[in-house]
Amino acid sequence: MIERNPTLDWITHLVLILGSLLAILPLWFVFVASTLSIQEINAPHLNLLPGEHFFENLTAAWGRTNLGLKLLNSLFVSIAVAFGKILFASLTAFAIVFFRFPGRQIVFWMIFITLMLPLEVRIVPTYAVASNVFQPLKSILDILGLTYVLNLFNIKFELSWNLLNSYTGLILPLIATATGTFLFRQFYMNIPDELIDAAKMDGAGPIRFYIEILWPLSQTTIAALFTIMFLYTWNQYLWPLLIITDRQHFGTAVMALREIIPLSGDSTGGGTPDWNVAMAAALIVMSPPILMVVFMQKFFIKGLVSIDK
Repeated sequence: MIERNPTLDWITHLVLILGSLLAILPLWFVFVASTLSIQEINAPHLNLLPGEHFFENLTAAWGRTNLGLKLLNSLFVSIAVAFGKILFASLTAFAIVFFRFPGRQIVFWMIFITLMLPLEVRIVPTYAVASNVFQPLKSILDILGLTYVLNLFNIKFELSWNLLNSYTGLILPLIATATGTFLFRQFYMNIPDELIDAAKMDGAGPIRFYIEILWPLSQTTIAALFTIMFLYTWNQYLWPLLIITDRQHFGTAVMALREIIPLSGDSTGGGTPDWNVAMAAALIVMSPPILMVVFMQKFFIKGLVSIDK
């Protein structure tokens, strides 16, 4: 039985209010800065009330680096990566949980260990593979000596697939996910054996069982994972910065935030940064993730709770 204590209730509400203020205050400063002029934002005193230049700054931010196209790029890449992660993670967890094959636990733990290897750690080998997807195959042929044999017969073996400056390069290297595999594995392990036996009695094969039974049951897990992976991909900066040189056509919204701060007086570094325009751009860029969290909050929480049961 939980005892209700008025004093503890007041303390709890006070902590919640303070936490909310700490979370909202930076966003309020960003909004206020986006409504000020360049002179007002560089004034010695701190402005806490909005100004009158909000739409002017939004217009300047939108047109400065073709932000509309970059928002569409980020939206497309984030949705594609999120769906790709869900598909591959669910299939991987399906194989690990429902198929009996030697070493399946070793395979799972090898996947799980990659959680300790963020993208920044494997950025160099990932870039090397993205510059030529068939480079690992060529290395294997070199180790086996097959390249030398082919050269003896004057046979040239050239395979090249460059993912740089492409949507494929932005999407494929980010699809694999140990987090998604772990979440789906935890959910699949809670599937009752009676349901599996009933599916077998109805003549359902593995593919039918996955599509018609597991996929509908996994909707809350899918919603939770989609929200996590969408936010993760939207906020990616290092990988797009490395793989994309044609930023005019393939640049993302987060990359545009850095490009949107050319100096008002001198773009070479001698002027004053347009922080008001930059804050307006930040509001635009953070809007899709915020809307995603707002609309998916119920499914996100439900998905995480159902995974733990």
